[in-house]
Amino acid sequence: MTINRRTVLAAGAAGVAAAGTAPAFAAGSAEPVGGRPTKALFGTLSDGRRVHRWTVAAGGTRLRVLSYGGIVQSLEIPDRHGRYANVSLGFDRLEDYVSGSPYFGAIIGRYGNRIARGAFTLDGITYRLPVNDGPNSLHGGDKGFDKRVWDVEPYAQGPDTGLTLRYVSADGEMGYPGTLRIRVDYVLTPRGDFRIDYKATTDRATVVNLTNHTYFNLAGEGTGSILDHTLRIAASRYTPVDSTLIPTGELARVARTPFDFRNGKPIGRDIREAHPQVLFGSGYDHNFALDKGPTEAPRRVITVTEPVSGRVMHIATTEPGVQFYSGNFLDATLAGTSGKVYRQGDGFCLETQHFPDSPNQPSFPSTVLRPGQTYRSTTVHSFAAR
Repeated sequence: MTINRRTVLAAGAAGVAAAGTAPAFAAGSAEPVGGRPTKALFGTLSDGRRVHRWTVAAGGTRLRVLSYGGIVQSLEIPDRHGRYANVSLGFDRLEDYVSGSPYFGAIIGRYGNRIARGAFTLDGITYRLPVNDGPNSLHGGDKGFDKRVWDVEPYAQGPDTGLTLRYVSADGEMGYPGTLRIRVDYVLTPRGDFRIDYKATTDRATVVNLTNHTYFNLAGEGTGSILDHTLRIAASRYTPVDSTLIPTGELARVARTPFDFRNGKPIGRDIREAHPQVLFGSGYDHNFALDKGPTEAPRRVITVTEPVSGRVMHIATTEPGVQFYSGNFLDATLAGTSGKVYRQGDGFCLETQHFPDSPNQPSFPSTVLRPGQTYRSTTVHSFAAR
């Protein structure tokens, strides 16, 4: 049975929940109704800047996004019986995102993933970055794009609806060269697909690797482990890492290892194998080199299925890689929008991207952006229930 997610059951999503409260949209309630994006105050930062939460609905999908970090605060889709749940991990208070979020739902940049020893050399100049993950720089430094306030406005093009987010990263911010102008479009299509379009330009040679860091649980946020989700990744190779999770430069075959998801398998099937790479990551925290490589148009490369709800998520991307992270460092110290604590393996990330540490790995696809060029990347999340 496949749910027709475009059937409007009731006009129950015209407004936005009160600032700082959990989404007022319980499982089994009516499907979101499309329309112009709306916003409400979510909180105020210590410097007085206001953070808004925007709500967008179309095609049976409802998305809530914060201007702080471009954070996907909730993403609601139906199960095989038409019952809705938020399938993204996050918080219901701004203070929690500011004080202790492990990048829940955020836009990541200027460089997603790790750069070894917090340094890279470009055109003969060595640039030093903040070291915030052991000896390495992670996700753009200790104040990356996930901790910036973005300018947000409604997006409308053809039948699609959504949000346009903009941010200007100054030359030298977090050690990166060049003034980078970024536009990220969060788009819902009439089919309920969630598309993310990234675009950036620079006035000086730099490196760019943008992604989104949503943690998913297709059974619903706060319901427990994701280890029974079935995951398929169209990747014959992955990039092994050292003990600090920096790629060694090798493109290793996934065959006959715990990293073989080509035919689909439960996430937890091999996660406790005594494989050196699993030990380094305390589970999965690795980049998979997608067989398709970089492409002009997004191609479907990932499918995730949750057996109880029947929810299915397909991911198509233009990127050459995806970082699969199995929520290994969630440790029951954070409580989410449901009021439940997040334990190890209660959410997973699939961060479409170029490879980690590419600025220091000449054999990896280049992440260099120069004046006159435009960085473009697209990832599409499509949902179904069966």
